[in-house]
Amino acid sequence: MDKKKSKKLDILYEDKYILIVNKPHNLLTISTEKEKYKTLFHLVFEYLKKKNKNNKVFIVHRLDKDTSGIVMFAKDEKTKLFLQDNWSKFKRNYVAVVYGRINNKKGVLKNYLEETKTHITYIVNDSNGKLAVTEYEKILENSKYTMLSLNLLTGRKNQIRVQLASMGNPIVGDKKYGIKKDPIRRMALVANTLEFIHPKTKEKILIDIDIPSSFIRLFR
Repeated sequence: MDKKKSKKLDILYEDKYILIVNKPHNLLTISTEKEKYKTLFHLVFEYLKKKNKNNKVFIVHRLDKDTSGIVMFAKDEKTKLFLQDNWSKFKRNYVAVVYGRINNKKGVLKNYLEETKTHITYIVNDSNGKLAVTEYEKILENSKYTMLSLNLLTGRKNQIRVQLASMGNPIVGDKKYGIKKDPIRRMALVANTLEFIHPKTKEKILIDIDIPSSFIRLFR
């Protein structure tokens, strides 16, 4: 595994087929109608083109703008399709800090999520939405906050954020679904673990990053 840092990218893994980076919070993964260039995809594109003008890049998955952590890119379409076709089989773990205390040490969140036509948001809807399933386990807690390890079993948009808010424990700093307070000047959600099967070697590869120090400070 080749681990290094470019000037702007925190590269966690790179080989002939795959590039995995640590996305900072407050950065789009891909472009929108309003923003074309200030994106992780554009940074990766520039990085690979500087290495070889013939290099290509394909997005495998994405994170919300306010979520930090592991994002995977493919260097050819065949690799991208393999990774996306097997995405549900890979382990994808997140860490979040939420408001309040949670009684159970472990649990499973199951909701039906549906995007509204008037907002880019999701609501809990047991009849018309798509099933979202997330496993959780407590890591730390105090009188104000709980830190959770979260394992995604489905991949719905804003899944973790909506599910935690719907149980009365919104993520710290989540201004969209939670409380407007912003004690650490970011949303306390990070994609910290990805375990996948390499498309070429079929080797099982584990990528793991540290929990941000700002999350830990809420418990001191």
